[in-house]
Amino acid sequence: MTQTQDVETAEWAESAVAATTTGGVRTEPVRTRRLLRIRFSGADLLVAVGYLALAATVLSGQWRNTDSGYLIKSGQDQTMWEWFFAVTAHAVANLANPLGTDLQNFPAGVNMMANTAMFGVGVPLTPVTLLFGPTVTFVLVLTLGLAGTAFAWYRLFHRELVDARAAAVIGGLFCGFAPGMISHANAHPNFVVLLLLPVIAGRVIRMARQAGGIGPDRPRRRVRDAVALGLLVALQIALGEEPLLIFALAFGLFALVYYLHTPGAALRVVRGVAPTLALAAMITLALTEIPLWWQFFGPQSYRSIDHGPMGNDLQAMVQFPSESLGGVFAPGQNVAINPTEQNAYFGWPLLLFVVLTVVLLWRDRVVRAAAVVIAVFGVLSLGTVATIGKQPTGIDLPWRWAEQVPLLNTVLESRLSMAAIPAIAAVLALAIERAVTTWRQSEADWQPLAWFAAVTCALLPLTPTILPVIDRAPTPDFFADGTVRRYVGAGSVVMVPPPRPPDARALRWQADADFSFPLAGGYFVGPTGATKKGIYGPETRPTTALLVQAQDTGVVPRIDADTRARALTDLRFWQADVLVLPPTANGDVLRETVTQLLGFAPTRVEDVWLWDVHTLR
Repeated sequence: MTQTQDVETAEWAESAVAATTTGGVRTEPVRTRRLLRIRFSGADLLVAVGYLALAATVLSGQWRNTDSGYLIKSGQDQTMWEWFFAVTAHAVANLANPLGTDLQNFPAGVNMMANTAMFGVGVPLTPVTLLFGPTVTFVLVLTLGLAGTAFAWYRLFHRELVDARAAAVIGGLFCGFAPGMISHANAHPNFVVLLLLPVIAGRVIRMARQAGGIGPDRPRRRVRDAVALGLLVALQIALGEEPLLIFALAFGLFALVYYLHTPGAALRVVRGVAPTLALAAMITLALTEIPLWWQFFGPQSYRSIDHGPMGNDLQAMVQFPSESLGGVFAPGQNVAINPTEQNAYFGWPLLLFVVLTVVLLWRDRVVRAAAVVIAVFGVLSLGTVATIGKQPTGIDLPWRWAEQVPLLNTVLESRLSMAAIPAIAAVLALAIERAVTTWRQSEADWQPLAWFAAVTCALLPLTPTILPVIDRAPTPDFFADGTVRRYVGAGSVVMVPPPRPPDARALRWQADADFSFPLAGGYFVGPTGATKKGIYGPETRPTTALLVQAQDTGVVPRIDADTRARALTDLRFWQADVLVLPPTANGDVLRETVTQLLGFAPTRVEDVWLWDVHTLR
């Protein structure tokens, strides 16, 4: 390596932009002029198409049946997200305020900003939702989210980290299709559409490079950077705040470790980027001030939400995810919170490969910083007490103290392990870069083949499988054909029993009826009591508890005068026009229960039983 290259490499290390390390010999860094190039090549297009094809394959079951298909592992979350997209489109089409609605949880309503409604995609995709329905919007967002996230990380890696395109492709592939991403693709678009995070990272890296003395640094450029960064962060807030918080913490830790042994360079970068970051923060606040006020102080806002223990089990770190080749051929114990929260599940071959790579490439500052992020966020994701096979070990962990911090106490600690995904991807990319470089230097060398084989063994078990889909029951005709409109005035429809987090089907029926009536109950996050602690669904009212008990037990509960008085109070609280009993489990028991409560029999209207109670309000 020439003296000029040595000098250039040293400058690069001071600028926070990664160069690769190969066994102690640093390769020539990616040139600044190439980093500033924004046009897409034919190879980039081919990579994007490949990612998109893989995402469409993973979600092909849902794509084949957008009328009645349902991702079975989503629980009730697919219904909730489709409702979010549908009600957002309804609000936009009717020029209503999308930040809040009383179409469920009537009359109190729902704070949509406090419910991750994803206005960043829900609003622009309003035409898609209105023309093709919320299921198409839901699967489209998931598909583009997986592919877009993979491509955005690929672009960042190829421009900032590695020269070998294959290395960037594998890094992007892991970021977009890691086990946690596939798990969330069952139900949580806000943890799938993460493509802005690498764009934000790239913008900050470029700002740091300029502050470190590499590249042009002009006042006008700083303003443009601030405006761009402010817009990006504001849009990410409209897509998902929890992923942004986790990313910011991980990126901050990465930068801290990266500059740990060069405090002088760190100080120069901080001084250089601080004014731009401050201006970007003000721009973000100006753009999001009203939505954020609504979220934290508006109607039906809440202060925090207690999820209970939600840490990763230690076995979740080394097992294969259920929706993967490894999960099919070598399934492990089910230790996930639920099928949509397999946030770790990296598999022991990948973790072993990462450990070996970190040891071999420890001299590389990027590898060291990535290793610290993986370790720290992996430990934090275990929660307050370490568990193995769902059995508590009694060992207290750092999250016990971290969860006392405001905002952090609303994060599901299991999701913190997703911060390790781009860090692992960076290690993978650097390992492949080393192999490619060695291969180019000597095709007879056996080491590159060993690297390629090791990467294959690490990633092959994590190859995602097609997400399973079932047919959901059709919407009752009473709602589908609009008959419900004849029975609802200014009041609400009370389902028997009212919709709640374990059964939110009524939200779909309401959307299919074009939101022609509000619902009592629902599936959302809202406040409870004077403390405004967040809970899933509305506070349980006596009549809801009674009807759920009747359905679950299949026995008509004892009903006396006090029970009837409480039911009347609940109907008045809900401002109920009608009670509707659709086809459901233990429907006969529910019909008898409501009949005894009200003192009169229902009317059969199409395929539902109906009690007209508007005169009781």
